[in-house]
Amino acid sequence: MEIRSSTVLPALREDIELHTADGLTLVGELALPPEGRPAATLICLHPLPTAEGMMDSHVLRKASYRLPALAGIAVLRFNTRGTASDRGKSEGAFDDGEAERFDVAAALEYAEFHDLPEPWLLGWSFGTELALKWGHDPLVRGAILLSPPLSRAKDADLDAWAEFGRPLVALVPEFDDYLRPEEARERFARVPQAEVVGVDNAKHLWVGEPYVRIVLNEIVKRVEPTAYPLPTEV
Repeated sequence: MEIRSSTVLPALREDIELHTADGLTLVGELALPPEGRPAATLICLHPLPTAEGMMDSHVLRKASYRLPALAGIAVLRFNTRGTASDRGKSEGAFDDGEAERFDVAAALEYAEFHDLPEPWLLGWSFGTELALKWGHDPLVRGAILLSPPLSRAKDADLDAWAEFGRPLVALVPEFDDYLRPEEARERFARVPQAEVVGVDNAKHLWVGEPYVRIVLNEIVKRVEPTAYPLPTEV
């Protein structure tokens, strides 16, 4: 069977709740490999809630549908404060990336408490800002950024990540609305360990199965290289 945009592969899926240090409950889902212990964990940070970003934004949803079965990777998705999806609405209100620091911390705390191995942050658009600003936690193995706008995240945040020293991979669409590969390479140059991957013909929202496959393969190449490249059929 060819893997298509609507394909949902087997996983152990569980609705979860995260509890923030400032007293909010956030809703989410954890998808585990159908058999055995995960090789690594993705903690997904979704696009901008005020522009319909949520835990079900399509690339993150497809990661949860495919990567547990194909790569043995656990995928944790959740709605940041004030964000709603089919899973439900998280408590609180959108704070433009500031109070969301507690949301990132709650997800990492959940991963640590539940012994989820090798956690990587997977941020998309607004989620990349959260990763860069609030992701330098000793638990974090690295971060993968999809369509980073580098608007809320400033040079000081890049400098902090440089000092943090963990891997940083930015997947930048050729025709992104906010930051394109050439400028991205200039901005990320201040992070010695950063890798910028330009993706030909792609756009900010990664619409189309060919681009989803590129993204998921680039993730797996870093997080669980023994599973790379991903199969296109099951």
